[in-house]
Amino acid sequence: MALKEKLISSFMAFENKVDVDAPVHDVRSEAMKMFEEKGFPTKKEEAWKYTSLNAILKHDYSVFPKEETALEYSDVKRFFIHDIDSYKIVFIDGVYSSHLSQTTHDGIDVCLMSAALSKPKYRILIDNYFNQVAKKDDSLTALNTAFSNEGAYIHITKGKVVEKPIQIVHFATGKESSLMLQPRNLIVVDENSHVQIIERHQSLTENPVLTNSVTEIFANKRAIVDYYKIQNDKLTASLIDNTYVSQKRDSRVSVHTFSFGGKLTRNNLNFYQKGEHIDSTLNGITIIEDKQHVDHYTLVHHAEPNCESHQDYKGIYADKSTGVFNGKVLVEKEAQKTDAFQQNNNILLSDKATINTKPQLEIFADDVKCSHGCTIGQLDTDALFYLRTRGIPEKEAKGLLTYAFANNVLESVKIPAVKTRINKLIANKLGVNLGFDL
Repeated sequence: MALKEKLISSFMAFENKVDVDAPVHDVRSEAMKMFEEKGFPTKKEEAWKYTSLNAILKHDYSVFPKEETALEYSDVKRFFIHDIDSYKIVFIDGVYSSHLSQTTHDGIDVCLMSAALSKPKYRILIDNYFNQVAKKDDSLTALNTAFSNEGAYIHITKGKVVEKPIQIVHFATGKESSLMLQPRNLIVVDENSHVQIIERHQSLTENPVLTNSVTEIFANKRAIVDYYKIQNDKLTASLIDNTYVSQKRDSRVSVHTFSFGGKLTRNNLNFYQKGEHIDSTLNGITIIEDKQHVDHYTLVHHAEPNCESHQDYKGIYADKSTGVFNGKVLVEKEAQKTDAFQQNNNILLSDKATINTKPQLEIFADDVKCSHGCTIGQLDTDALFYLRTRGIPEKEAKGLLTYAFANNVLESVKIPAVKTRINKLIANKLGVNLGFDL
């Protein structure tokens, strides 16, 4: 049975498992109709022109795990940012792990999506925010909405500065021969509040895993949200990450995406500015090899005046790897005094590596400051020669140059432990000892 048909038939079984009287019952049903109509995206669609899902859709994925699996913290500690105190929301094969998690309801809610969807006390917030910014006509987002039940639910109440970061971690144990996961996250940050969030998806075996994730982030007036995505999975794991951000006046939201591993990774990142004096930051570093494929698809929608957006994506591609960057900045007629910057720079370390980049500006206002650009090249031979003359071996010299190329993206990372972890991952990916404390 094809995966589409399997998912459609599994939806009825899913409906029987969850509360059909839940407030999102009709939302799920409408979403499944949308997915049934559109199916999985293909390369015939402009947004998916350079990314094919055929290779990852051929597996016979289990839609629901057959049994719950426990993990010991000592076995998975290395996948956490463990040298900081943090809240943790941990899932094992899509099932919440209370043993590995540390949640709270002390002035803020850091808990489970399943609880928020089923308990009456969360009804008003679910009605106001759930599925309100996610694209309803996107087939993969609709598929996730149809099966939405578990994931992270985070509500930061008015005036709260969360003292420690929140880690959202999904583990796939490999107990299933192949597994499809569809986590759904809802993050609401009220006025004058501040939160830092770290997200990771990690396979523990070589069994194929396909994750179709959706995250909705709402930053209300003067809210600050720093979000970090660490993507460093096994070569048999694929991730489709759909993130939607809605910002109100004077809010600041930054999303950093670090793509180092996985078979196929597609990041759909959409920012919608709904007020004045908003600041949106989208930064990314991609370092891949072998036949890995990473596709960044971004949108920043400027609808109000006096706002800013900054995009800076760096890509380093080796062997037969493939990168895609498709970034769009849309400036409406009313969005005067917009300041939008978009840049995508790439280095190809192999003649067989490929990058397809398409930065775009669509501007309907006449009093704006907008720029975009991209570069594709190889390592600077003069700089490499200079380092070699100083006694640095060729491999280490190339490592230093590629590290320097990507490093400026790390300057905006606000959690020192995250910056340290990313530095180490970059050094490991480049296969060199950079010669200084990471």
